[in-house]
Amino acid sequence: RSREDSGGAPGREMSALEDKPVIGVLALQGSFREHMAHVEKVGATAVEVRRPSQLNGCSGLIIPGGESTVMAKLARNWGLIPHLQQFRSSGRPVWGTCAGLIFLAEDVDGQKQGGQELLGGLDCHVCRNFFGSQVDSFEAELPAHEVLKRFPTQGTHAEDTFRAVFIRAPAILEAGPECQVLSEYAVEGEPKRIERDGQISTYDKVITAVQQGSLLATAFHPELTADTRWHSLFVDLVQRSKLGPVSIKEEAPVLLQTEKPADLPVFSQPIA
Repeated sequence: RSREDSGGAPGREMSALEDKPVIGVLALQGSFREHMAHVEKVGATAVEVRRPSQLNGCSGLIIPGGESTVMAKLARNWGLIPHLQQFRSSGRPVWGTCAGLIFLAEDVDGQKQGGQELLGGLDCHVCRNFFGSQVDSFEAELPAHEVLKRFPTQGTHAEDTFRAVFIRAPAILEAGPECQVLSEYAVEGEPKRIERDGQISTYDKVITAVQQGSLLATAFHPELTADTRWHSLFVDLVQRSKLGPVSIKEEAPVLLQTEKPADLPVFSQPIA
Protein backbone atom coordinates (compact mmCIF):
# COMPACT_ATOMS: atom_id res chain seq x y z
CA ARG A 1 0.00 0.00 0.00
CA SER A 2 1.02 3.60 -0.54
CA ARG A 3 1.87 6.00 2.25
CA GLU A 4 -1.48 7.77 1.82
CA ASP A 5 -3.73 4.69 2.12
CA SER A 6 -1.94 2.98 5.00
CA GLY A 7 -4.82 3.66 7.34
CA GLY A 8 -2.85 5.85 9.72
CA ALA A 9 -0.54 8.83 9.66
CA PRO A 10 1.18 9.21 6.25
CA GLY A 11 4.40 7.29 6.08
CA ARG A 12 3.88 5.35 9.31
CA GLU A 13 3.69 1.92 7.69
CA MET A 14 6.59 2.68 5.36
CA SER A 15 8.75 3.84 8.28
CA ALA A 16 8.08 0.60 10.14
CA LEU A 17 9.22 -1.39 7.12
CA GLU A 18 12.34 0.74 6.70
CA ASP A 19 13.22 0.16 10.34
CA LYS A 20 13.34 -3.62 9.88
CA PRO A 21 16.98 -4.68 9.47
CA VAL A 22 17.80 -6.92 6.53
CA ILE A 23 19.84 -9.98 7.51
CA GLY A 24 21.60 -11.95 4.80
CA VAL A 25 21.91 -15.70 5.34
CA LEU A 26 24.59 -17.52 3.36
CA ALA A 27 22.49 -20.05 1.45
CA LEU A 28 25.05 -22.29 -0.21
CA GLN A 29 24.56 -25.33 2.00
CA GLY A 30 23.48 -26.15 5.54
CA SER A 31 20.62 -25.00 7.75
CA PHE A 32 20.02 -21.59 6.16
CA ARG A 33 16.22 -21.98 5.90
CA GLU A 34 15.92 -22.57 9.65
CA HIS A 35 17.97 -19.44 10.33
CA MET A 36 15.79 -17.39 8.00
CA ALA A 37 12.61 -18.56 9.73
CA HIS A 38 13.97 -17.50 13.15
CA VAL A 39 15.16 -14.12 11.80
CA GLU A 40 11.66 -13.42 10.52
CA LYS A 41 10.13 -14.53 13.84
CA VAL A 42 12.10 -11.90 15.76
CA GLY A 43 11.05 -9.07 13.46
CA ALA A 44 13.82 -8.73 10.88
CA THR A 45 13.89 -9.47 7.16
CA ALA A 46 15.90 -12.46 5.99
CA VAL A 47 17.33 -12.83 2.48
CA GLU A 48 19.26 -15.67 0.88
CA VAL A 49 22.83 -14.90 -0.19
CA ARG A 50 24.41 -16.97 -2.96
CA ARG A 51 25.99 -14.25 -5.10
CA PRO A 52 27.91 -11.09 -4.19
CA SER A 53 25.09 -8.81 -5.41
CA GLN A 54 22.67 -10.44 -2.95
CA LEU A 55 24.61 -8.84 -0.09
CA ASN A 56 23.23 -5.49 -1.26
CA GLY A 57 21.03 -3.93 1.39
CA CYS A 58 22.14 -6.33 4.12
CA SER A 59 23.11 -4.88 7.49
CA GLY A 60 24.07 -8.23 9.02
CA LEU A 61 25.12 -11.68 7.84
CA ILE A 62 24.60 -15.19 9.20
CA ILE A 63 26.90 -18.03 8.16
CA PRO A 64 24.98 -21.21 9.02
CA GLY A 65 26.01 -24.67 10.06
CA GLY A 66 26.79 -27.24 7.41
CA GLU A 67 29.97 -28.73 5.97
CA SER A 68 32.55 -25.94 6.15
CA THR A 69 34.80 -27.29 3.39
CA VAL A 70 31.89 -27.68 0.97
CA MET A 71 30.60 -24.20 1.83
CA ALA A 72 34.04 -22.68 1.30
CA LYS A 73 34.42 -24.38 -2.09
CA LEU A 74 31.00 -23.19 -3.26
CA ALA A 75 31.68 -19.66 -2.01
CA ARG A 76 34.98 -19.62 -3.88
CA ASN A 77 33.39 -20.92 -7.09
CA TRP A 78 30.75 -18.18 -6.96
CA GLY A 79 33.28 -15.43 -6.25
CA LEU A 80 31.84 -14.78 -2.79
CA ILE A 81 34.93 -15.10 -0.58
CA PRO A 82 36.41 -11.58 -1.11
CA HIS A 83 32.98 -9.96 -0.70
CA LEU A 84 32.26 -11.92 2.49
CA GLN A 85 35.68 -10.89 3.80
CA GLN A 86 34.93 -7.28 2.89
CA PHE A 87 31.56 -7.45 4.65
CA ARG A 88 33.18 -8.84 7.78
CA SER A 89 36.06 -6.34 7.76
CA SER A 90 33.60 -3.45 7.32
CA GLY A 91 32.51 -3.97 10.92
CA ARG A 92 28.97 -5.02 10.07
CA PRO A 93 27.68 -7.78 12.35
CA VAL A 94 28.36 -11.37 11.32
CA TRP A 95 27.18 -14.49 13.16
CA GLY A 96 28.67 -17.91 12.49
CA THR A 97 27.05 -21.10 13.80
CA CYS A 98 29.00 -24.37 13.85
CA ALA A 99 30.65 -24.32 10.40
CA GLY A 100 30.21 -20.55 10.46
CA LEU A 101 32.31 -20.42 13.63
CA ILE A 102 35.12 -22.14 11.71
CA PHE A 103 34.82 -19.52 8.96
CA LEU A 104 35.24 -16.67 11.43
CA ALA A 105 38.05 -18.10 13.56
CA GLU A 106 41.60 -16.85 13.10
CA ASP A 107 43.10 -20.17 14.20
CA VAL A 108 41.61 -23.58 13.35
CA ASP A 109 42.94 -27.06 14.12
CA GLY A 110 41.91 -30.18 12.26
CA GLN A 111 41.60 -28.62 8.83
CA LYS A 112 41.38 -30.96 5.87
CA GLN A 113 44.26 -31.36 3.41
CA GLY A 114 45.06 -27.97 1.93
CA GLY A 115 42.82 -26.18 4.43
CA GLN A 116 40.09 -23.79 3.34
CA GLU A 117 39.60 -20.09 2.87
CA LEU A 118 38.43 -18.41 6.06
CA LEU A 119 36.93 -15.00 6.75
CA GLY A 120 38.79 -14.59 10.03
CA GLY A 121 38.40 -11.73 12.48
CA LEU A 122 37.52 -13.76 15.56
CA ASP A 123 40.45 -14.00 17.97
CA CYS A 124 40.06 -17.59 19.05
CA HIS A 125 41.54 -21.05 18.58
CA VAL A 126 38.95 -23.51 17.28
CA CYS A 127 39.20 -27.29 17.10
CA ARG A 128 37.23 -28.61 14.15
CA ASN A 129 35.05 -31.65 15.03
CA PHE A 130 36.09 -31.45 18.68
CA PHE A 131 33.03 -33.46 19.71
CA GLY A 132 33.58 -36.24 17.18
CA SER A 133 31.78 -37.44 14.07
CA GLN A 134 28.12 -37.25 13.07
CA VAL A 135 27.17 -40.18 15.30
CA ASP A 136 28.56 -38.29 18.32
CA SER A 137 26.07 -35.44 17.89
CA PHE A 138 24.08 -34.55 21.02
CA GLU A 139 21.93 -31.97 22.78
CA ALA A 140 22.57 -30.29 26.11
CA GLU A 141 20.86 -27.84 28.44
CA LEU A 142 23.28 -24.97 29.13
CA PRO A 143 23.11 -21.91 31.40
CA ALA A 144 21.84 -18.78 29.66
CA HIS A 145 24.21 -15.81 29.79
CA GLU A 146 22.83 -12.52 31.09
CA VAL A 147 22.88 -11.02 27.57
CA LEU A 148 20.49 -13.78 26.48
CA LYS A 149 18.12 -13.21 29.38
CA ARG A 150 17.37 -9.71 28.06
CA PHE A 151 15.18 -11.26 25.38
CA PRO A 152 11.83 -13.04 25.80
CA THR A 153 11.66 -16.80 25.60
CA GLN A 154 8.20 -16.55 24.02
CA GLY A 155 7.05 -19.32 26.34
CA THR A 156 9.20 -21.93 24.61
CA HIS A 157 11.95 -22.30 27.18
CA ALA A 158 13.08 -21.60 30.71
CA GLU A 159 14.72 -18.21 31.12
CA ASP A 160 17.86 -19.45 32.88
CA THR A 161 18.90 -22.11 30.36
CA PHE A 162 18.88 -22.78 26.63
CA ARG A 163 18.93 -25.93 24.52
CA ALA A 164 22.15 -26.42 22.55
CA VAL A 165 22.28 -28.81 19.59
CA PHE A 166 25.80 -30.01 18.73
CA ILE A 167 26.15 -31.72 15.33
CA ARG A 168 29.71 -32.84 14.53
CA ALA A 169 30.52 -29.63 16.30
CA PRO A 170 33.71 -27.61 16.73
CA ALA A 171 34.75 -26.09 20.05
CA ILE A 172 36.66 -23.00 21.05
CA LEU A 173 39.73 -24.04 23.02
CA GLU A 174 41.10 -20.55 23.59
CA ALA A 175 39.59 -17.08 23.24
CA GLY A 176 41.44 -13.78 23.04
CA PRO A 177 41.05 -10.97 25.58
CA GLU A 178 38.51 -9.10 23.41
CA CYS A 179 36.20 -12.11 23.17
CA GLN A 180 33.32 -12.20 25.62
CA VAL A 181 32.52 -15.80 26.54
CA LEU A 182 28.76 -16.37 26.35
CA SER A 183 28.61 -20.13 26.83
CA GLU A 184 30.75 -23.04 28.00
CA TYR A 185 30.28 -26.79 28.04
CA ALA A 186 31.72 -29.17 30.65
CA VAL A 187 32.98 -32.29 28.88
CA GLU A 188 31.26 -35.39 30.17
CA GLY A 189 33.35 -38.35 31.29
CA GLU A 190 37.10 -38.29 30.70
CA PRO A 191 38.70 -35.00 29.66
CA LYS A 192 39.19 -34.66 25.90
CA ARG A 193 42.77 -35.08 24.66
CA ILE A 194 43.77 -32.87 21.72
CA GLU A 195 47.12 -32.88 19.94
CA ARG A 196 48.46 -29.60 18.61
CA ASP A 197 51.96 -28.94 17.31
CA GLY A 198 53.13 -32.22 18.78
CA GLN A 199 51.80 -31.40 22.24
CA ILE A 200 48.88 -33.16 23.97
CA SER A 201 46.47 -30.98 25.94
CA THR A 202 43.44 -32.12 27.92
CA TYR A 203 40.17 -30.24 28.18
CA ASP A 204 37.39 -30.78 30.71
CA LYS A 205 35.60 -27.60 29.63
CA VAL A 206 35.40 -25.75 26.32
CA ILE A 207 33.91 -22.49 25.09
CA THR A 208 30.86 -22.84 22.87
CA ALA A 209 29.78 -19.23 22.22
CA VAL A 210 31.59 -15.88 22.08
CA GLN A 211 31.05 -12.31 21.01
CA GLN A 212 33.85 -10.03 19.85
CA GLY A 213 32.58 -6.62 18.88
CA SER A 214 30.28 -7.10 15.90
CA LEU A 215 31.12 -10.81 15.58
CA LEU A 216 29.01 -13.52 17.20
CA ALA A 217 29.87 -17.22 17.06
CA THR A 218 28.24 -20.37 18.41
CA ALA A 219 29.45 -23.96 18.17
CA PHE A 220 25.87 -25.19 18.42
CA HIS A 221 22.74 -24.71 16.28
CA PRO A 222 20.21 -22.29 17.83
CA GLU A 223 18.21 -22.38 14.60
CA LEU A 224 17.28 -26.03 15.26
CA THR A 225 15.41 -25.23 18.49
CA ALA A 226 12.26 -23.22 19.19
CA ASP A 227 14.23 -20.73 21.30
CA THR A 228 14.73 -17.52 19.29
CA ARG A 229 16.81 -15.59 21.84
CA TRP A 230 20.12 -16.05 20.01
CA HIS A 231 18.54 -14.61 16.88
CA SER A 232 17.08 -11.76 18.94
CA LEU A 233 20.58 -11.09 20.27
CA PHE A 234 22.03 -10.92 16.76
CA VAL A 235 19.23 -8.73 15.38
CA ASP A 236 19.76 -6.40 18.35
CA LEU A 237 23.47 -6.30 17.50
CA VAL A 238 22.60 -5.34 13.92
CA GLN A 239 20.15 -2.66 15.04
CA ARG A 240 22.78 -1.14 17.33
CA SER A 241 25.29 -0.97 14.48
CA LYS A 242 25.48 2.46 12.87
CA LEU A 243 27.01 1.29 9.57
CA GLY A 244 23.75 0.56 7.75
CA PRO A 245 23.26 -1.66 4.70
CA VAL A 246 26.19 -2.61 2.52
CA SER A 247 26.41 -1.83 -1.20
CA ILE A 248 28.02 -4.40 -3.48
CA LYS A 249 28.71 -3.80 -7.16
CA GLU A 250 26.66 -6.11 -9.37
CA GLU A 251 28.83 -8.84 -10.82
CA ALA A 252 28.23 -11.80 -13.09
CA PRO A 253 28.40 -15.16 -11.30
CA VAL A 254 31.78 -16.87 -11.41
CA LEU A 255 31.05 -20.34 -12.72
CA LEU A 256 33.31 -23.32 -13.01
CA GLN A 257 34.75 -23.78 -16.51
CA THR A 258 33.45 -26.93 -18.11
CA GLU A 259 34.20 -28.55 -21.44
CA LYS A 260 31.45 -29.50 -23.85
CA PRO A 261 31.16 -33.29 -23.74
CA ALA A 262 31.85 -35.15 -26.95
CA ASP A 263 28.84 -36.39 -28.89
CA LEU A 264 27.96 -40.00 -28.35
CA PRO A 265 28.75 -42.23 -31.36
CA VAL A 266 25.07 -42.67 -32.20
CA PHE A 267 24.73 -38.92 -32.83
CA SER A 268 27.87 -38.72 -34.95
CA GLN A 269 26.61 -41.26 -37.47
CA PRO A 270 24.51 -40.08 -40.40
CA ILE A 271 20.96 -41.37 -40.51
CA ALA A 272 20.53 -44.03 -43.18
